[in-house]
Amino acid sequence: MLSDSTARDRNIARARLKFLENAELPAAIVPEGILNSWQRSKYLGIGTDEVVVPYQPDFDRESRLVRAATPVLDRLEQALTGSDASVIVTDRNGWVRDRRVGEKRLSAHLDRVHLAPGFNYAEQFVGTNGIGVALEERRPNVVLGTEHFNERLQGVSCAAAPIRNSVTGRVEGAMNLTCWNGPARPLMAALVQEAVEDIERVMYEFSSAHQRALLEAFQQVTHYGDRPVLCLGQDLVLANTAASARLTGDDHRLLHEAAAEFGHAPRTRREVRLTGGQHAVMRCRQVDSPAGAAGYLLELAFTDHPADRPDPRTRPGTRTEAGAAVGPWPLPGLVGTDPAWNAVSRTVSRCARARTPLLLHGEPGTGKATLVRAAHALTGAASAPVVVDAAVPGAADAGHDLPAALRAAPAGPGRVLVLRNVDAVPPEDEAAVAGALEAATAQGTWLVGTLQGALGVPEALRNRFLEVAEVPALRHRLADLPALVDCLLRRIGPGVECAPEAVAPLRRHDWPGNVRELSLVLSRAAAARRTYRIELGDLPPSLHSAGSRSLSVWEASERDTLVQALLEADGNKLLAAQRLGISRTTIYRKMRAYGITLPARG
Repeated sequence: MLSDSTARDRNIARARLKFLENAELPAAIVPEGILNSWQRSKYLGIGTDEVVVPYQPDFDRESRLVRAATPVLDRLEQALTGSDASVIVTDRNGWVRDRRVGEKRLSAHLDRVHLAPGFNYAEQFVGTNGIGVALEERRPNVVLGTEHFNERLQGVSCAAAPIRNSVTGRVEGAMNLTCWNGPARPLMAALVQEAVEDIERVMYEFSSAHQRALLEAFQQVTHYGDRPVLCLGQDLVLANTAASARLTGDDHRLLHEAAAEFGHAPRTRREVRLTGGQHAVMRCRQVDSPAGAAGYLLELAFTDHPADRPDPRTRPGTRTEAGAAVGPWPLPGLVGTDPAWNAVSRTVSRCARARTPLLLHGEPGTGKATLVRAAHALTGAASAPVVVDAAVPGAADAGHDLPAALRAAPAGPGRVLVLRNVDAVPPEDEAAVAGALEAATAQGTWLVGTLQGALGVPEALRNRFLEVAEVPALRHRLADLPALVDCLLRRIGPGVECAPEAVAPLRRHDWPGNVRELSLVLSRAAAARRTYRIELGDLPPSLHSAGSRSLSVWEASERDTLVQALLEADGNKLLAAQRLGISRTTIYRKMRAYGITLPARG
């Protein structure tokens, strides 16, 4: 006579085969949580007879999660010696970070199915398993033998539970207990939950010690002055007023990455370009606590002039005692709240009102001409700016007379003369061009020069401009991206929207062509869309790739073909591989090689 557990395993196995054959399942045979995971696994195209998972050999073996889990795993390892059980810890994304096994036979089996440090056991790669379900559903669970989606895992049972940060509530990883199928299975969940609570307690102690150390270091430095100071820990950011007025959340991330390169190097200084385009010189030292490295203390010095930056204590739209506007500075038809964008917007607007000659520089496509038009319109002028390009191709052969073109431009109050590519003025024309610009300014014309870089302008021409401002590149103001997308889509046509999941690849792109490139991408995507909004599949293949190297024509074609196949298969890698006539392993290898970043489906 079969035992209850054996009969149950056989019933579940038969139900799984019926499920894979799309047959209707008998009621109450499969637990709801397992059935839900089966459905996700089937939708993702997970294989049932082979374990194919990504491998990442290099990871931080001193992370807070690993350090907190180590003493708990050490204790469990002693208790498990000689038993047919193992304990495993993964991070929040399913990457296995540590494993302890009680017997060699189980260890060999886990190696064969890649349940080992460096491999990923998220549900999207393996299908129904304890680790994957715990991370997917954010709750403890038990997966017994034949409940596993992949047949190669059905010889074991596992219980897993998420590990949470007790301060933030965020899931930091998962604890998993795996053993051969047997009668002790009902005790697994309780053992795992006890281990999780131990790890969470150690993490809390680490967090408290780290926070106390960071706060003490911050107070010691800020007590003696008002220079910008920033303390960065894993879950804590401390900044005095001088620093918080100049930095954004993205700046914190950049500075943390730069600080991580220093470690214990207190006398080292480094200049960092922040997200708004401004520069800061940072002096960094690592802050230690009894629980290990707590974070970094940064002393900053900003190398740009802060006069045009808003005072965070003043409401937007108000004025300071000196009469300078502060806060966000909207211009007609433009959007953005990035500090560097607001600073240049205020400068251009002020120069437009005062008719102050302005030299505006920035990468191609950043919006220099658009800023000039908007600021000019804000003054109430009806005339459009007159643009003369000093870098007209073939100008000399065509008999183009740059000084004459400048003198012929309409001049006077309410007029704007824009000289594009100031640094391209031929040396023999410098004096004549400078004279034409001086004459236009004398008649009340607002003079604006534009170029890509701040350098390269001859002294005779530079003297014609009283102020200089830089327009930040799009990659330095990505916080404005959603607003920019909405603004550009309104220009494209009424009712055109962008799906939330389509914004992620837009954020990852470097945008060498800046706002002009973004506008072109959105225009093409809107023309190709199949619904009322731009979906992920409407974006060009290049936006789904995060590769940093230049691709050959053949490589770009291969990448585009692969992206298109994955999009048509809704991210199902197995289906895409079948349609392309290659293996799913090749799909993964090519995706890594080209940095393809599509939502995972299988």
